[in-house]
Amino acid sequence: MRGVSRIPQLSRPPRPALIGGVLVLGFGGLTLGWILLFAPLSGGIAPGTHVQGVDIGGLSPEEAEARLSAELADDWASPLEVLLGGEESERHAIEPATAGLWVDVGSTVAQADRPGLLRRLFGARGGELDPVVRQDPADAQTGLTALASSWESTVQEGAVAFVDGEIEVTEPEAGIALDVTGSLGPLREAYPFQADARPVRLPVWQAEPRTDRREVERVLAEFAEPAMSGPVTLTANGRRIPVTPAVIGDHLTLTADGQGTLRPELDGEALAEDERLADAFDAAAVDPVEGSVRLDGDRVVMDQPGEAGSRVSGEAVGEAVLPLLTEVGAAARTAPVDTEPVEPALGEDTYRELGLVEEMSSFTVEFEPASYRTTNIGRAAELIDGSLVLPDDAWSFNDRVGERTEENGFVEGVIIQDDRYQRAQGGGVSAVATTVYNAIFFAGVEPLEHGAHSFYIERYPEGREATVAWGSLDLRFRNDSGNAIYILADADDTSVTVTFLGTRRYDQVRSDTGPRENVREPETRRGEGEDCVSQPPLEGFDVEVQRVFVDGGEEVGRETYTTSYVPRDRIICPSTVTGSVSPSEPEPEPDPAPAPGPSGPGYGWPWPGGYPY
Repeated sequence: MRGVSRIPQLSRPPRPALIGGVLVLGFGGLTLGWILLFAPLSGGIAPGTHVQGVDIGGLSPEEAEARLSAELADDWASPLEVLLGGEESERHAIEPATAGLWVDVGSTVAQADRPGLLRRLFGARGGELDPVVRQDPADAQTGLTALASSWESTVQEGAVAFVDGEIEVTEPEAGIALDVTGSLGPLREAYPFQADARPVRLPVWQAEPRTDRREVERVLAEFAEPAMSGPVTLTANGRRIPVTPAVIGDHLTLTADGQGTLRPELDGEALAEDERLADAFDAAAVDPVEGSVRLDGDRVVMDQPGEAGSRVSGEAVGEAVLPLLTEVGAAARTAPVDTEPVEPALGEDTYRELGLVEEMSSFTVEFEPASYRTTNIGRAAELIDGSLVLPDDAWSFNDRVGERTEENGFVEGVIIQDDRYQRAQGGGVSAVATTVYNAIFFAGVEPLEHGAHSFYIERYPEGREATVAWGSLDLRFRNDSGNAIYILADADDTSVTVTFLGTRRYDQVRSDTGPRENVREPETRRGEGEDCVSQPPLEGFDVEVQRVFVDGGEEVGRETYTTSYVPRDRIICPSTVTGSVSPSEPEPEPDPAPAPGPSGPGYGWPWPGGYPY
């Protein structure tokens, strides 16, 4: 049997494989289409894309950012116009940086459409883009807060003041303050500001004064007008002390409390110290009577304890005046003011605390008796006696004794002026000055001012004497002993004694006087006029005095004082020559003027003017 040949059959792929292939082909086609339709062409921005009128179409993002930054930088930095509370009168401008604002250029460009190939083929175009605005709240808070202070109007509280006795009123006015937090949103929404845009209205706080017009009117009627209606009068120790509205007003204020109520405040201490009232308060004061001490053997004891005085209390002045200010009429505006006691500095309980325990020094000058000397020396000693000089204080002869006038108890006597004897008030006082100077010298305290006579007077120690002249030459010392000094002064017809009481700094203070040097002979001159006073001659010379301080048996210090005396010329008066009638009493030895040249601690030369004592 012949075999039968078969044509081979092609096998068909399985159905799942066929479906898979179709899907692969379909997915690839879709992917290609997506790429063709949506993929950008070289990353370019869609044509027709604008930001605030600036075309960035077709540019790369980097190119677009550069163009926007170049063309819009000035616009984005332009100030924003604002209105505070909507008031046209409160129009201001704010720099964007102050409000923490800026344009994020990168984010702005990132918004731009970048169409694929097919969309570009079919004419896809961009549009107008809004700038992406950023704001830093912290920077905005700081910048606006600082700037707002120059815009805001603070509340003007009502006020009443007193100037030169007149009333001045400050009218109350409301104020506004920027709501910084509430302003952040409106500023952000308005930025970047367009030239044709309307100003941004920013919210403000309206603040009303606490002290309003009603309170001002109340205090005017109830207090201010009565207070300035006239003077008030205080009484103390039988004295009347008028206080005028001008003086009161300088120390009177109306101050608002927490609720805005105006309340009066009077600075009584300042009122009491006002120089315009000083004379009146001084007249109403009663000075204390200082105690006195004396020597009992070598001990200082109390002689008289003294008495307390009184003065107007500064605190009491305010307490007395304030209630009177709402009264009307002179009688109703008068009241007593309390006083406070003023104890004497030197009393039973204080003299030992002050260091008044022993004699520091004592010196006596004797003189020829003469009526003018007895009067003038006695009066000066009376005024000096009882001087209390506290530690580190300065004592002045002229301040203590005063001007040598008839009203002060001094009479005319012989003096020296222009290196010759003349007559004037107070002749003889130099004997007291010399006595005080020697008490200063041997007490060991510091001389501040001192002048010797122009020529030497035989009854005084060489180089250790003094004279004074009102208005030109004083005798002063500083109490550097560390304790108080009390000065005793006593005079009779032929001598004056001055004693310093206190606490000695040194065991001994002694004087070493050198020889006369540079001796100069006097001349003879004829005097003129009815007031001529004859003058005996005496040589001039220089002399050096050493003040030596001794403590514990050892020398602890030394000071040198040099005095130069001019010659005392002989003066012959007409009465001596012609044999006219002589004076009723012998011409006493006068008190000369200062010598040109004492030197050392506390000295100075020359002094201007005449030197009558």
